Amino acid sequence: MNTKIIYLDENKIDESQIKVAGEILHKGGLVAFPTETVYGLGADATNIEAVKKIFEAKGRPQDNPLIVHVADFESIKEYVLEIPNIAHKIMEAFWPGPLTVILKKSLKIPSITSAGLESVGIRMPANLIARELIKAAGVPIAAPSANISGRPSPTEAERCIEDLTGKIDCIIGGGSCQVGLESTIIDCTTDPPCVLRPGAITVDMLRNFDERIYIDRAIMKKPELDFKPKAPGMKYRHYAPNAPVKIVCGDLQKTIAKINEMVQNYMDDKKLVGIIATDETICQYLQGEVVSLGSRRHIETIAQNLFETLRSFDDMKVDIILSEAFDETGMGIAVMNRLKKSAGFDIIKV
Repeated sequence: MNTKIIYLDENKIDESQIKVAGEILHKGGLVAFPTETVYGLGADATNIEAVKKIFEAKGRPQDNPLIVHVADFESIKEYVLEIPNIAHKIMEAFWPGPLTVILKKSLKIPSITSAGLESVGIRMPANLIARELIKAAGVPIAAPSANISGRPSPTEAERCIEDLTGKIDCIIGGGSCQVGLESTIIDCTTDPPCVLRPGAITVDMLRNFDERIYIDRAIMKKPELDFKPKAPGMKYRHYAPNAPVKIVCGDLQKTIAKINEMVQNYMDDKKLVGIIATDETICQYLQGEVVSLGSRRHIETIAQNLFETLRSFDDMKVDIILSEAFDETGMGIAVMNRLKKSAGFDIIKV
């Protein structure tokens, strides 16, 4: 398959190019496109054969539900059975933006899109390229991250090109993703609503609308084999680079000392080590391939850089990756959720 590559500027969108990509989606093809969170791999959410192509291109398990992307509020109504009052308030507050709301689905959303569930996750992305693409397609777009299943999600078009060239019809490049982590997912089919995936819209923000909102306990621990996910990213190993990842957690100075000790041991075994550090600690690592995610004072920057940093270690061909941990408050919960999954929950406490 020849993959068409299109580059667009969100501030000056070429409507003729958007029309081409929209037509591909309308006819049942696959298009990778930028959002504010990560790049998505899109297909017509109502077309069973088109959705099948997503799973084939990614190598994604079919019990992992897809998020449906829409361009406006009105279009939601034909794809869901009801919109509870709390869901309406949350959508009004955070849409367009990095928030997915799970609602009871209508029959217009096929079972393959929702992984057999009676509910579906709906999101209105903030990225203008994404919304214009959905409008041009004339259909809601089912879109997981635009990468091979299990790998770190792409926040640059070049990573989509690496993973999906020759497997899909079109890739739209639109610059770096601003958030860098997938959307927060909140299940509004339950009372109280439950956060199934943390993200830039934090649980504290959501509790302004209902103080009972809580985070599902399954998020931060290794899932059981028979676990049936209600949202993407809950069951399978995700965000994993080629090299195994280990997280060192505890007092920061003890963490640095432990990582330095481990680096020396791995180097004695002739292994190349990657280290995930921060601006505050990078100078304390004298060996290995050290990359800073940014300052600990700016967790948003750390989130934005996480996936691309994990990808960069593949470029360096490191044998092992050692990472500092981060405070699990605010958006730090989302950062640690992704980091723990990338490590397969391999955590060393000091």
